[in-house]
Amino acid sequence: MHKNGLMMQYFEWYVENDGKHWIRLKEDAKHLHEIGVTSVWIPPCFKGMDKNDNGYGIYDLYDLGEFDQKGTVRTKYGTKEELIAAIEELHKYEIQVYADVVLNHKAGADGTERFKAAEVNPDDRNQKISDVYEIEGWTEFTFPGRKGKYSDFHWHWYHFSGTDYNQENEKKAIYRIEGQHKGWADDETVDNEYGNYDYLMFADIDYSHPEVIEETKKWANWFIEETGVDGFRLDAVKHINEKFIYELRESIEANFGKQFFIVGEYWDQNYTNLNSYLDSQDYKLDLFDVGLHHQLENASKMGQEFDLTHLFDQTLIKNNPMQAVTFVDNHDSQPNQSLESFVEPWFKSIAYGVILLRKEGYPVLFYGDYYGIKGENPIEPHREVIDKLLYVKKQYAYGDQTDYFDHGNCIGWTRSGNEEHLKGCAIVISNSEAGYKDMFVGKDKKGFVYEDYLGHCKETVTIDEEGNGHFLVEAGSISVWVHSEE
Repeated sequence: MHKNGLMMQYFEWYVENDGKHWIRLKEDAKHLHEIGVTSVWIPPCFKGMDKNDNGYGIYDLYDLGEFDQKGTVRTKYGTKEELIAAIEELHKYEIQVYADVVLNHKAGADGTERFKAAEVNPDDRNQKISDVYEIEGWTEFTFPGRKGKYSDFHWHWYHFSGTDYNQENEKKAIYRIEGQHKGWADDETVDNEYGNYDYLMFADIDYSHPEVIEETKKWANWFIEETGVDGFRLDAVKHINEKFIYELRESIEANFGKQFFIVGEYWDQNYTNLNSYLDSQDYKLDLFDVGLHHQLENASKMGQEFDLTHLFDQTLIKNNPMQAVTFVDNHDSQPNQSLESFVEPWFKSIAYGVILLRKEGYPVLFYGDYYGIKGENPIEPHREVIDKLLYVKKQYAYGDQTDYFDHGNCIGWTRSGNEEHLKGCAIVISNSEAGYKDMFVGKDKKGFVYEDYLGHCKETVTIDEEGNGHFLVEAGSISVWVHSEE
């Protein structure tokens, strides 16, 4: 699955709310296959609080755009039929589909309930700042529009560990729900920012409750069978009890086999924290390489002050390459979003060169970088250069990798090629003035003429007797040298 694989995140935050996204995806399947996409990460396909919801304000996991709930049958992206049709079309082109699964919280409750709770300090959620008292919270989920189809499970206050609103006095706070066996997930099972980061938003689901565990596992089996998806992108795993995630993965594996793919979103640039999470999961799932994303962001903002020889410090791609899903940007890091950390435009092609043309990692192509970002401040796509990089990835980026990370402003690497793709390639990056790298591509390539496939350097490079080439790069740029076809 990872063998020269390429995942595409097929959405950005401001995708049009026209209910036609699944249709667009279906129509794009053939093209995605042609550019080398092997899997697609789709946005949350479940009913949210309303039809503008991107899917993270999750209401009903069993409603894939099928029932009249929250004022709409379709979701932001379309109907259940359109979703299934898109998945089937992608499968025709041997493209896997990974569903974005939001398990941390529920939103848009159908009714309020009275229960005991205590307010906690937002900066230290283990510290109570009020007595325990009765509040009226939005915790009753009965899904009247679905009428028990697929599951008759109703959610009540005791299935949650916290909420953020007391209807009685219209007060906003972080309320920890109190009662027997209630409380946040144990400190060691969730991220410990703010003391205990179990609580993120809305009504926070309690994964120590046996009914919740059973229902969620049951739902996962139903959803995979119903849609035929090949994997999950698990949202916000650092806020969810890691023991439950382990149990869920085991349950899915037992039913659907080891090939079912799972990648977790653990948003933390500290490599040690990501590794300890992987350890808690016996290294049986992947994580997004948030450290690499932030390194790329820093490099794009610091320019020549950034030492490129340290690009892979504190990254999964360096330390756990088998578990690293690499990305340049996503829907959370794009401008005006919760984790805004956008890679500067001048550096985008360099960043994509890094994730697409190296041996390690499972790279993700972001819809917003490829098709552009909509909304009030639209951003132009980088499709032209990305298409060239995708072509090189598909045709040349195979085989052993030799790094030439010996200069803070200019680094390079070569790929030797393999039996099916003999040619290989050479990549040079500069974040300062124009430069060069003398690199070995193989004695069997002596006399071969190489050209910059990206067209940034007009010169050609002839490989010498020893199999070395003097590969150039323009200022603040990337060059990808391949054997000239002429």
